[in-house]
Amino acid sequence: MVRRTPRELPAPALRLPAEAVAAMREDLPVVAERVVQAIVEEVPSYVAAFDGSMGETIRNAVQLALGGFLTLASGRRGVDLRTPAPAMEGAYQLGRGEARSGRTTDALLAAYRIGARVSWREMSTRAVDAGLDGETLAAFAELVFAYIDELSAASVAGHEDELATTGRVRTRLLERVARALLDGSPEDAVVEAAERADWPPPTTLTAVLVPRSQVRPVLGMVPPATLEAGEAGGPEDVGVLLVPDAHGRSRGALLRTLRGRGAVVGPSRPWLEVRASYVRARRAHALGLRDDTEAHLPTLVLTADPDALADLRAQALAPMADLRPAAAEKLTETLRSWLLHQGRREDVAADLFVHPQTVRYRLGQLRELYGDRLEDPRTVLGLTLALGVVEPDQVPED
Repeated sequence: MVRRTPRELPAPALRLPAEAVAAMREDLPVVAERVVQAIVEEVPSYVAAFDGSMGETIRNAVQLALGGFLTLASGRRGVDLRTPAPAMEGAYQLGRGEARSGRTTDALLAAYRIGARVSWREMSTRAVDAGLDGETLAAFAELVFAYIDELSAASVAGHEDELATTGRVRTRLLERVARALLDGSPEDAVVEAAERADWPPPTTLTAVLVPRSQVRPVLGMVPPATLEAGEAGGPEDVGVLLVPDAHGRSRGALLRTLRGRGAVVGPSRPWLEVRASYVRARRAHALGLRDDTEAHLPTLVLTADPDALADLRAQALAPMADLRPAAAEKLTETLRSWLLHQGRREDVAADLFVHPQTVRYRLGQLRELYGDRLEDPRTVLGLTLALGVVEPDQVPED
């Protein structure tokens, strides 16, 4: 194991007044709780982390770190301003625990940044109330952030050490669970893989495709039990994540987390049926669709059988086959808009940016071509399906 040796911190002449240190130490439980609350609110993967024994461990680590800092800042350690060993050990063990919980160093460092911000806000307020001058306050700030840097580095070292041993083994086991789910392996084989990886199955799983460059950042924001599929046989530039229990109201939170990251989010499915979510997300990705596949269901349905769609389109537009391409294109877009706007001429004109009289003229041409068939429900259904996708040729291959 690689243990980080505390280095000498800056501002060796800093010594806070005893009354200021005493006031800050009295506030430690409140400050620690505010730090915890800010982390829960700002780092999604920590929402459920503070329940049970792990939550108590993290709270204790926060108080231990703050207490160690006050011991350091009080000057009782003389000129040897080094991070107290108990605080360093607590940070190191916290990093190991976070690795065992499945959280990434991205989430861990984000928590440290938030902790530094909240701690500085609270302690600097006490320092100002105690009458610290500007020069001392600046030295105090330098010591705060150097101290947090030391602790975060110790936690990262603990995280890396844990992954270097049992963590990496478990990561490989979790990847096998993901691959078994996506490969369509027998149910008993998937359940056995989950048990071997010590991965408690959720109620549902949601397949998410994200660009490779976004996999690490996204893993820091989604629940720690999320599975990463590794090489899942999909596009090389895309990573596959299986997010647990992102159904119902939780789906909205997931979509907000992924906004702007080029992700494709499949539907939530019972965990053993997540392959269906993955297949839909892959089809949406191949069509160039992004974000929530539930918002693209008409397109996905209409492009499910590209050959049938092409035949239906040719059949539905057969009356325009002898027209010049430019004329056929104008009448086709008018017919599509007329169908989607249920015959409301003003709405069609606004949709196409033409005068209502132009719409009337084109509809007259269409009635000449189609005759009474435009009143036939089956013809209208066929035309609606055929024209429901703007660019039906952009269809993925299985």
